[in-house]
Amino acid sequence: MSEEKDKKRDEQEFADHKEEVKEEKDELTLLKENLSKEKEESQKWKNEYYKAYADLANLRKDLEKDHAEAIKYRAEGFLDEIIPVLDNFYIALGAKANSEEAKNYQTGFSYIYNQLVNALVNEGVKEASVKVGDEFDPMFMHAIDTVESENEPNKVAAIHQKGYYLKDRLIRPAMVSVTKKAEKKDEKEEKKEASKA
Repeated sequence: MSEEKDKKRDEQEFADHKEEVKEEKDELTLLKENLSKEKEESQKWKNEYYKAYADLANLRKDLEKDHAEAIKYRAEGFLDEIIPVLDNFYIALGAKANSEEAKNYQTGFSYIYNQLVNALVNEGVKEASVKVGDEFDPMFMHAIDTVESENEPNKVAAIHQKGYYLKDRLIRPAMVSVTKKAEKKDEKEEKKEASKA
């Protein structure tokens, strides 16, 4: 009987131990699942952090670039106001002085004009180099008129206003007249008749 009791007790202990092992296995499985979920959550937040960090770095670079560009071109609005003054000086200096007093004024205006031009050059302003006879370039010229010519078409015939750059940015295109091929009289008459019909 004692053997039977010992056997029952051993069987009971074995069953209890088996139950404990099963509970520990279940608990271990649950812990592994929780650990796996926490690792995924951790990885997700780590990725979010890296994305936010990269976005912040890109934003900082963009702001620094915008700030540098704003400083580089800070005078652009002012130039819109001062360029017409330069045009007027240029026109006044191109006029012929009829008297000695007018010549003296013109000389004084010339000094003032040169000072103004030098100050603008120091700020990075330069004239667009356009000469009569140059090929028309719509990147820094604006055609305001066409002139018939026996010479090559699409050439600068006259410069009405100078063009200006601030550093590498075009502030105002040069206003020019452009040559076009002269039409023969027969072609002109045909066009007139066609437009009347």
